[in-house]
Amino acid sequence: MESIKIIKSIITDRRLENEISHGRYLAQAAAGEVWNWESQAGKERWKRRVGILVSHIQKGMSVLELGCGTGYFTKELLGLGAHITAIDVSPDLLKIAVENVPDPSVSFMIETAFQMTFADSSFDLVLGSSASHHLDIGRALSEIYMILKDGGKMIFTEPN
Repeated sequence: MESIKIIKSIITDRRLENEISHGRYLAQAAAGEVWNWESQAGKERWKRRVGILVSHIQKGMSVLELGCGTGYFTKELLGLGAHITAIDVSPDLLKIAVENVPDPSVSFMIETAFQMTFADSSFDLVLGSSASHHLDIGRALSEIYMILKDGGKMIFTEPN
């Protein structure tokens, strides 16, 4: 059983290394172009996603955005009256996010979705756009359940 834990740890470490490396690539490339948010179809897809995700946010909520990347979606959360914490594993992408969303109502942090430092029952809502396919889902869900308040929700949108 111990060997299974070690293998999972190695896989997770490689996964994190790959995600951090991918973040470095995206930071050097035009991330919106890579993600195809800038095309006409991408803009329409973006509007749908934003509508789905923000429709669950109410004033005063504590919201965790998982995998915030460059802050592209984080901008959409401003002005909703929620307390936003946006996390990503990539320091390169977070640097851009802080520059793109210079708003004191948002806290940006380097965190992994499966080993978060937040207290239990911290958030009313955990959401993400195009993030869950980057996660070790089982471990991430365990963490998300712990940090969600009773009655809290998680909502993710994904490509394809």
